[in-house]
Amino acid sequence: MQVVAVQSIAARDGISIDQFISTAIAEKLSALMTENYLIERAKRGSREKYQTILTKVPDVEPEAYDRLPTI
Repeated sequence: MQVVAVQSIAARDGISIDQFISTAIAEKLSALMTENYLIERAKRGSREKYQTILTKVPDVEPEAYDRLPTI
């Protein structure tokens, strides 16, 4: 059943099954590499640095276009 789905999707996209599989692998690797990058990047952050930066943000009302809608 899965082979038929791959054939169908590849045909719909106008590519070969080999191209479809190569693209799927590349997309998966990209997602995993991005996840690893974000995990490593998060390790460099700290709550203290976050709070320090947050204190520099002015306490003002948002512009009308930037307000959350009320229900």
